[in-house]
Amino acid sequence: MSTDTAPAKKGQRLEFRVSAEDRDLFARAAAAQGVGVSTFATDELRIAAQRVLADRTQFMLSPVEWALWERINAEPAEPSQQLREFMQRPSIFVDE
Repeated sequence: MSTDTAPAKKGQRLEFRVSAEDRDLFARAAAAQGVGVSTFATDELRIAAQRVLADRTQFMLSPVEWALWERINAEPAEPSQQLREFMQRPSIFVDE
């Protein structure tokens, strides 16, 4: 793994076919962001791939989702009756 901050060289090609309507849509979106279609497609495809794989390595939350997660976790836990009963049983991991 490299520790320098130079951008990775783009030596690989990825080609696929799209409809004329999709090509136009991608071109308009790229122009709206001030980048070329290739850059736009690469960036958006990378984000889509990261989202698909996120549940396998990490959880990615939007700022709104993160705030909700923090609010839920700040609330005190309320143990159920089943948990109370379970905690009263002797441990199977302790020799008596």
